[in-house]
Amino acid sequence: MSAVHPFELMEPFRRLFESEADRSMIRVEEEVKDNELVVRAELPGVDPDKDVEISVTDGQLHIRAERREKKEEKDKGNYRSEFRYGSFFRSIPLPKGVKEEDIKASYRDGVLEVRAPIPAPGAETKSQRIQISRD
Repeated sequence: MSAVHPFELMEPFRRLFESEADRSMIRVEEEVKDNELVVRAELPGVDPDKDVEISVTDGQLHIRAERREKKEEKDKGNYRSEFRYGSFFRSIPLPKGVKEEDIKASYRDGVLEVRAPIPAPGAETKSQRIQISRD
C-alpha cells in the first residue's frame, strides 16, 4: 500500500469551505512591463482551441474556460478514479485606451498568457477640430 500525502487527506475539508465563486475563479497574475499589461492565467488540462474563450467588453478582459479532466490510478488490484470538470471565468479591468485588436494570447504548459499594449498617455485622446456651420 502506498503512502498518502498529508495534503491529500486535507483536500475534502478544504473543498467543504471553498465557495462556488472560489471553485469557478481562474487564478491569474497581472503585471505591467514595458508599457504592456501581461496577464497569466493558470489553466492546466484544457485545450485552448476548444475550451478557452477570450473577449473584451466595456474595458474588461474576460477569460472563460471549460475543464474536463479524468485521472485514473491502477495499482495491484486497487483502482482510483477522479474527475474534475466545470466552467471557470475571470474578468480583469484593462487600462484605458487598450484596443481589442492589439491584444494577443498564447498558451504553453498549462498557462494562458494575454498581452495588451498600453497606449502612451494622451495617445488615446487625439483632438479633432469640429467644423462650425452657419445657419
